[in-house]
Amino acid sequence: MDKFFIKRPSEESSNTPKVPLDSKSSEEDINTNFNFNEIVSDPGLRKLIEDFDFGIRDQVRREYLTRGPCQPIDHNFPQKDYGKQKRSFQDTWFKQHPWLEYSITKDAAFCFWCYLFKPSRGSRMGEDAFTKMGFNNWEKALEKFVEHIGVVNSMHNDARVKFQGFQSQRQSVSHLLAAHSHEMEVAYHIRLTAVLDVTRFLLKQGLPFCGNDESSNSLNKGNFLEFLECQSKCPWKQSIDFPKNSKELANACATEITRVIIDDIGDSYFSLMIDEARDALVKQQMGVVLRYVNRNRRVIERFLALVHVLDTSTISLKNAIDCLFAKHKLSLSRLRGQGYDGASNMRGEFNGFKALILRENPYARYVHCFAHQLQLVIVAAAKGNLIVSDFFQYVNMIVNATRASCKRRDQLRQHHHDRLVEQLKKVEIVSDKGKNQESSLARLGDTRIVASLIDKMENYKFVFVMYLMRRLLRMTNELSLALQQKDQNIVQAMRLIEAVKARL
Repeated sequence: MDKFFIKRPSEESSNTPKVPLDSKSSEEDINTNFNFNEIVSDPGLRKLIEDFDFGIRDQVRREYLTRGPCQPIDHNFPQKDYGKQKRSFQDTWFKQHPWLEYSITKDAAFCFWCYLFKPSRGSRMGEDAFTKMGFNNWEKALEKFVEHIGVVNSMHNDARVKFQGFQSQRQSVSHLLAAHSHEMEVAYHIRLTAVLDVTRFLLKQGLPFCGNDESSNSLNKGNFLEFLECQSKCPWKQSIDFPKNSKELANACATEITRVIIDDIGDSYFSLMIDEARDALVKQQMGVVLRYVNRNRRVIERFLALVHVLDTSTISLKNAIDCLFAKHKLSLSRLRGQGYDGASNMRGEFNGFKALILRENPYARYVHCFAHQLQLVIVAAAKGNLIVSDFFQYVNMIVNATRASCKRRDQLRQHHHDRLVEQLKKVEIVSDKGKNQESSLARLGDTRIVASLIDKMENYKFVFVMYLMRRLLRMTNELSLALQQKDQNIVQAMRLIEAVKARL
């Protein structure tokens, strides 16, 4: 039951045999009254057979007969206390009693045969327990199962005879439907496999599913439908509801990936890293990443979830984490580290998010990201020096001025190319994979372009600061990259910081 399920394709095609009609009802009325959404696998949520219209009851029975009894194998059945012992439903009982069903929602057992064909000659509490209310006294389960079966002419055995007779009608609609359903299941399996392959590919590549126009006359229906059309083995035009189905499959893939991550963590200790950002719909999202050591003693970082929060207050973030941990059965007592940015709502000593975590778990040490601290220090130092601050403001203007003109960008690109060729000839630089690649100018922000930028660039002080900052930022960049390594430890990080300080 842990696997995901997709609704079966509609079997009301032109080849589907019709239900025999009586004189008071028409074929159109029966097809109209019958609703596949009312066919529920969980016996605890089903509508009783007698509650269906009399004209469609056999059609309902045929549908349930095709699906079979609800018997979730390997389900984690909840335990109940009986004195000093704990007992639960056992899936081995399904082999002993093929009529037995189990409802996950009610944690109760039901009788599949009695549900479909219980005689109408009165009703007793014992039969109702296995058809309406459900039976869940696991201490006396085997005894009650035998009691429910009863003697030869019991209600259960009468239902069994009717069940077998209904099932063995070689010329009945159910037999024809069963023979026809195998071909439908094979075709449906092919279509579903193709849909799942495309879904996994698009998720892995981070590509969008939908297109602007997904109609049959569209020349580009979007990545999802276009990929399906390329798969010759998948007759997608006869398949299921793709927009809805693609979302179900994407959610199923996400659920399966999350389950693998949680299983990989197991009972190990882990650290929590959180950051906030706004998405394209201007909604505040909280990204949650877990860091842990797996069974092979490797440091692993895994993105767990993206949680929507109404605001970034400390209480809202804490409630969101509590709900996320409860959903995935993660214990806060196994948390051994916290990593956030330097915002006051996160690192506040008294009311910050990390303080709330430490109140519940004093071993969840907070560490402000070293690479982020380095960035803050460099920015603060640059802004604190008027000459350097003035230099970066002019650099911002120069970048914007160059980006605004295709001609200037082409000239800069050609000049850079000629300079690299000259340096290669003089063996001042070496050519290798990933080295000396052409790069674009990153726009630092919108600002007005002022005059005399060329005069400013040719000024001695500007050139001097440019060479100075190039040397300094090269050293700090090496440190930043080293601090971002996943296998970095705090002792080695402190040594690197001291070494860079000495070089500076």
